[in-house]
Amino acid sequence: MKTGSIGRRAALGAMLLSLACNGAAAAELGTRPLRVVVPFAAGGTADVLARVLADKLRTRFPQGVLVENRTGAGGNVGADSVFKSEADGHTLLLSSPGPVSVNQSLYPKLAFDPDKWVPVTVIAEVPNALVTGPKLPVRTAQEFVSYAKANAGKVSYASQGNGTTSHLTAKLFETAAGAEMIHVPYRGDTPAMADLAAGQVDVFFTNLSATMALHKAGKVRILAVADARRAGSLPDVPTFAEIGLPQMQAVTWYAVVAPPGTPPEVVNALNESLVAAIRQPDVGSRFVELGLSAVASAPDAASRFIRGETARWRKVIRDAKVTVE
Repeated sequence: MKTGSIGRRAALGAMLLSLACNGAAAAELGTRPLRVVVPFAAGGTADVLARVLADKLRTRFPQGVLVENRTGAGGNVGADSVFKSEADGHTLLLSSPGPVSVNQSLYPKLAFDPDKWVPVTVIAEVPNALVTGPKLPVRTAQEFVSYAKANAGKVSYASQGNGTTSHLTAKLFETAAGAEMIHVPYRGDTPAMADLAAGQVDVFFTNLSATMALHKAGKVRILAVADARRAGSLPDVPTFAEIGLPQMQAVTWYAVVAPPGTPPEVVNALNESLVAAIRQPDVGSRFVELGLSAVASAPDAASRFIRGETARWRKVIRDAKVTVE
C-alpha cells in the first residue's frame, strides 16, 4: 500500500473521529447548567444583558442558567476564569470589548490569549456619549469643549475602569479636542454613574444604555453621542461630528465568546439559541429601552468584527499612549 494512501486514510480517520467527538459534545449541550460570566459589576449593561438573555436560554438549558459577576483588572479576572474552563459550551463570557479585544493592547501581560477566544455572537451595540453631572456649568457639547480646554487638568472624568471603552473614549476626546482631564477609574458603570449624578465627578464618556434613565430623570445630561448618526432615542442630541469633532467615533458592543477549543457544532448550537433569544419581541423592546441596537451575528461574522475592533482600538491606544499596569 502506498504511503500517500495510508496518510490520506489516517487524515480521514482523524477527521471522522473529530466530527464524532464534536457531535457528541453538541448532543451533551444543555445537560448541565450554563454559567455566563460577566467580568464587570452587577447593574451595568453587560450584567443586564446577561440576565435578560438568561431568562430566554432556560429552555435550552433546563438545568439552569447562572449569571456570575467576576470583577477585576478591567475584566481580565472573569475572562481568565472562562478561558481556562472546559470547552464544552457550558461556560461562556458575556462582555464589552475590554477582555475580548482591547486589553491585549493595554496590558503588558495577560494570563490568557484573547486571539484564541471562540466568538459565538455579537449581541448588540450602543454608542458612547458625553454625559455631564449636575455641578458642571455647561449645557451643550460645545460649551463643554470650551470649558474643558479652559480648565486644563481640572475637569474630572469617570470610567468603568482602566482601559475600558469609557476610559479610551475620554482619551480619544482629549486628543480630538486638545483638552487635558483627570481620570477617576471605577469598577463598572453603576458606581461611576452614582458619583456622576452626585456631582463627585464631572463627566463620564459612557454608553447610552448606562445613562438613559438618569438622563430622563434630569440627574445627568447627555450632550453628544460618539456615532455617525444621532441616536433614535435622543433625536435632539447632536453627534460629535456635528460640533466639529468627527474623530469621536466610539461604539460599545457586547459579545458572547467561548473558551478556546469549543467545537464548531457547539458554537453553532449556542449561536442559534442566543440569536433566537435576541430576536424575541420583549427582548427587542428591552434593548430599545436601554438604547441598544441588536446585532445577533453569526460566529464567523462575530470573528471578523472582533478582529476589526481589536485593530481599531489598538491604534487609539497607541496614539493616545495609554498604558495599564
